[in-house]
Amino acid sequence: MIDLYYWPTPNGHKITLFLEEAGLEYAIKPVDIGKGAQFEPEYLKISPNNKMPAIVDHAPVDGGAPIPVFESGAILLYLANKTGRFLGFSAGADAGAQLRQRVLVNEWLFWQMGGLGPMTGQYGHFHVYAPEDISYAKDRYRKEAERLLGVLDKQLGGRDFIAGGEYSIADMAAYPWISPYDKAPLDLAPFANVRRWQAAIRERPATQRAYALSKQVNPDAGKTLTDAEKQVLFGQGAR
Repeated sequence: MIDLYYWPTPNGHKITLFLEEAGLEYAIKPVDIGKGAQFEPEYLKISPNNKMPAIVDHAPVDGGAPIPVFESGAILLYLANKTGRFLGFSAGADAGAQLRQRVLVNEWLFWQMGGLGPMTGQYGHFHVYAPEDISYAKDRYRKEAERLLGVLDKQLGGRDFIAGGEYSIADMAAYPWISPYDKAPLDLAPFANVRRWQAAIRERPATQRAYALSKQVNPDAGKTLTDAEKQVLFGQGAR
């Protein structure tokens, strides 16, 4: 059994996408980030960066004590290695093919973690949540989000999925961050390969099950944040 500490955000969706695809048994532990649940002492023992998601695997492959994992990319890698699935190669691939596909998947997983997620997140912050209209910031992050979409579109040319013909954790990481802000949608018209890829993943039954969890866990998902929730989410410093 895996405990999933979750709230319906793009990073949270990454993990439900994997768990639903893999058919692993898991229990959702809601972490209401608008109310500050991510700062509770018990949660910080699992996720010291006070971010969501996190997991606790109560049945690790070594048969030992439960293993906690925080950071969505690290969780995807952990689950992929635990199951031997979604690493970009088929079960019968030889060692050389496996090595090269692992490298490719890891590259694009870290590309999402270091680029697409943070830059699109900043785009969303300044277009949706910021209390001031800062045109420079809005333009800066729109251009960077569009640049990254262009990089992804080029990679998807002639490929079904990011790392080739196999659906992988690189796809699961990137998919939730493709224009995730309904109130400030990015223009995907120039990125035909991204749109094709996005539509194919959207139609997967596991994707539909994963996203159906949003309203179950947070019936208010999509509503405007209150000032108090914004303070919790965006007002934290070292103290």
